[in-house]
Amino acid sequence: MSATTLTRELEQRARRALDRPAEYGEDIDLASYSREARQRAAGELSQLTSEQRERFVRAGVELSGKGRCGSYIQLDHSILHRMSNIEKLEVMGIEQALEAYPELGEKYWWQAMAVDTDKYTAQVALNLNHGYFLRAKPGARTTFPLQACLFIGQEGLAQNVHNVILAEEGAEMNIITGCAADIGVRRALHLGVTEIYIKRGAKVTFTMIHNWAEEISVRARSEVFVEEGGLFFSNYIIMQPVHTVQMYPTVHLLGEEAVARLNSVVVATPGSRLDIGARVLLQAPRSRAEILSRSVSTGGTVIARGHLRGDAPGIKAHLECDGLMLDEGGVIHAIPELEGGVADVDMSHEAAIGKIAGEQIDYLMARGLTQAEATAAIVRGFLKVDITGLPDALQAELDEVVEACEASLF
Repeated sequence: MSATTLTRELEQRARRALDRPAEYGEDIDLASYSREARQRAAGELSQLTSEQRERFVRAGVELSGKGRCGSYIQLDHSILHRMSNIEKLEVMGIEQALEAYPELGEKYWWQAMAVDTDKYTAQVALNLNHGYFLRAKPGARTTFPLQACLFIGQEGLAQNVHNVILAEEGAEMNIITGCAADIGVRRALHLGVTEIYIKRGAKVTFTMIHNWAEEISVRARSEVFVEEGGLFFSNYIIMQPVHTVQMYPTVHLLGEEAVARLNSVVVATPGSRLDIGARVLLQAPRSRAEILSRSVSTGGTVIARGHLRGDAPGIKAHLECDGLMLDEGGVIHAIPELEGGVADVDMSHEAAIGKIAGEQIDYLMARGLTQAEATAAIVRGFLKVDITGLPDALQAELDEVVEACEASLF
């Protein structure tokens, strides 16, 4: 897709934004990454080595499709696989969806996210490399999770994707999105725009697992609209080395009794800079929100942002940021924000940063563990992901992914 598929107004706005420097964080030189990728064939999936398959597994992706109701797999700029096992569930590339549903562009595409939010959204708009469209029709239920994978296999590549997720009235979707890089890929750029629309009484559980590499930069931009009685549960996990990540999804609770829960579990290894957070705007009566962040620094930097704004009566919201320092060279910076726009709101926050207490180590060592084993056990307990509303099967699978990632930390 090229800039010519945008309206003239959107294209002009994007081109102006492309020339602006980044407002915060590292200002990435977009021209230093390649926009050309060789075409990949679907058959390449069957030719992956065991080491490459492990990269997918650590991102929560089951290449066989077992235990999945649908799959979308993209390697560099090529869509290798897409399928759905449920009649009311659609899985497409974004270009195919825009062609099949002209109204998609009018109602959803670049409607939640502004094309000129920053230089990164503008780059995605002007130089798109696919992305997925996931749609659950009214009343659809997914017993097994739907998976989407965005994989980088070429050194120095820029991957620009735009995803749209639509859960129509009364539908339910459990989505695992795995993002990863191939063995030997050290430097690359992933730019991702995701727009999520949750209609009345619908529910979306969106679990994102990142498994990148030491010199990869990530800029993810997400906007979520939740209507009356809708539920949005978001889980973000990154425990492997990466150069820099920026993620700050914004959720708009637009309907009465809409609910959002956002959880993040991150580990910043030496050299990593993770600017991770979430914002929820409670704009309807009796809407509820919770943001929970758990961060560990083994030498890298974590900026944990959280912002709750209540603009309607009867809302309840809570923000919690916990950080654990494992190395003197690391940094954890918690930035919790609460805003109340009306009198009848119930909002709270907690933030804590510390290190492992010596008595905890001594206690476990007295019971036969080595110091390293005791430290690993404490960190494992701190990072344990126990998410309300997550199906048991998906929770068990998520625990396995976390354990696999933890094993590489010690």
